[in-house]
Amino acid sequence: MAPVLQTRYVFTITARIGEVTSAGDIGHGVRRIIPIIGGEVRGPDVNGKVCAFGADFQVIRPNELIELEAKYAFETDDGAVIYVENRGIRFGPIELLQSLKRGEPVDPKLIYFRTVPKFETGAKKYRWLMESLFIASAARHADRVVIDVHQVL
Repeated sequence: MAPVLQTRYVFTITARIGEVTSAGDIGHGVRRIIPIIGGEVRGPDVNGKVCAFGADFQVIRPNELIELEAKYAFETDDGAVIYVENRGIRFGPIELLQSLKRGEPVDPKLIYFRTVPKFETGAKKYRWLMESLFIASAARHADRVVIDVHQVL
């Protein structure tokens, strides 16, 4: 019998975002770059602030499915810097995805938005972030993305 997968909630990343820059249609979708300009990390064992640099690099496919790859960092309250590379997809009804693109509010429960964050740090206290896999459920708002991160046990 195969072992059952379980997860444990570790923290929520709230990444504030800036204005979208579009590189246009690249042949298999529209390339967008969204700057990450700050935010916070809150959880039982990890707390800190999102650094005001980095970006989310997206390709919006013709069917409105969004492939994303965000690269940024956060600094914990005790001074450790943790690099984040977060890949995922966002998809849902086309009219709701278009509303999100216009910055209009959409109920996050109606959009499938899942990611696989990967972490890197030299801080011994947080090395465990490099020794496990993580999955996340996310929600896009007009000025921020809220990412609930879970460790796969």
